[in-house]
Formats: sequence, C-alpha cells, structure tokens
Amino acid sequence: MSRRKDRKSQTRSRVRYYLIGGIAVAAIIGYLLVSAAGHSHEGTSLTTTQQTSASATSSGSKPVILYVDQGNGVVNGSNLGELLSTATAQRFNTIFFQVYRSGALLFTDSSLSQFVASAHGQGLKMFFALYFTNTTQTIPHSIYADGEDGVNLDMSTLPIAAQTTLFNDLSSSYSGKTAITTTDPTLPLKPGLLIVETYGTGNDQYIHPGIIASVGVFATSSLQDYDQQYQYALANSDGVMVFDYAGLVKAGY
Repeated sequence: MSRRKDRKSQTRSRVRYYLIGGIAVAAIIGYLLVSAAGHSHEGTSLTTTQQTSASATSSGSKPVILYVDQGNGVVNGSNLGELLSTATAQRFNTIFFQVYRSGALLFTDSSLSQFVASAHGQGLKMFFALYFTNTTQTIPHSIYADGEDGVNLDMSTLPIAAQTTLFNDLSSSYSGKTAITTTDPTLPLKPGLLIVETYGTGNDQYIHPGIIASVGVFATSSLQDYDQQYQYALANSDGVMVFDYAGLVKAGY
C-alpha cells in the first residue's frame, strides 16, 4: 500500500479515470480556477487556507479525522488556532495530533492540556498520535492525564510482535479511546478505531465497513480527485482520515 510522504521522499499521485469528454475538460478548467485562487505555502510554518473543499459536507456521527504530522509541518501553540479553524471550516470532527516522534515527546504535558482545551472549545475531539520507528521506543504514559479523547498508535514500520506489545500496553494502562493507523489491511489488532491507510492506486478494495478509510493529500491530483476519494472513503467505511494537515494547506484544498 502507498506510504505517506513523511516516510518516503517521493510524492505519488493517485490517478483515477472517472471523467470523459466534456466533463474532463470542465474539471480541468475548474481546477485551474481553484489553483489560481489558492495560496502557495512553501515553508514549514503552516497557515490556514482560504479555499473550502467540497468535502466539507455533513458526515453524521462518523469520525472525520485530520492527521497532523509534525514531520511534514510543525504545529504548536503559535499556529494551533489556524489548524483548528481549518478543521472546523472543512467539518472535520477529530484531530489526530502527533505529539511523539521516533522516541521523543514533542511537547510538555502542560502544553498538551492547553491544546486539548482549545480543540474542545471548538467542538473538536483530539487524539494524541504516537509515531514509532523502532522497537526500543515506548509509550510516554504521562500523556494519559492531559485530557485527550484518545491515543493513536502509528507503528506500521514495526514488526507485528512489537506492535502487539505496544497495543497491549496501551489497552491495559489507558482508559480512553484507543486507535491504530496502519498500512496493513489485515492487521489482527482490535483498537476502538482502526484506520487503514488506503490511499494510493488500487486500494479501494480495502475500503469497507469495520475500518476507517484514508485519503492522502499527497496521493491526489486535484481538488476534484481529493473530493471524490474523500466521499468514497466516507460513504463506504466507518469514517475517513485525511493525511495530512500540512499537505492540505499546501495544496490549497
């Protein structure tokens, strides 16, 4: 399955052939107009886009998750408000906020508590996402008291035995909601939320009820392609996760 941009340097575009003839021409014209109206963001500091995607539609009670990958673009106290504004405008209801990368906790517990309070003030749920890259890394248990709505384990690069150990640790010591983001559609672990990273050519076969499907902004070719993937994932699974906030801002969607 397609890997996220943060893990491999190349960016893949997902090509779909939904449109023919005059419809395709109209789509290209529409995309050019959107691109001209958008903002370009080349640095690592993230600012809010002005363009509202057509994917900002009602999703009922399904989780609609925006993943914040700190490796693609740093979000902290200085620009958290812009993240929350974008999430609210595009009708996300949950943020997976990466707070731990490769063995390092990125924020103090005091700061994390403030981030959660700000998200809740906007009616958004916030899960803390923990990104693991080797088997020596462990869950920072101090985050359990920071008011978050859940903890997500992002550990697809680890062998299944190590993933199982981490998930058992979380399940036995944490009373909140558990989640896993995975590139393995056959993962045997059973968290409260199982998010399968289904972005990439040919992965519609893995989108079904019982999992939350994903859209990778880096694997879309246009705003229209993004919206089609988003709507398909949302309609055919238990929710949708968009990876990631930095890509969404830079694409101008």
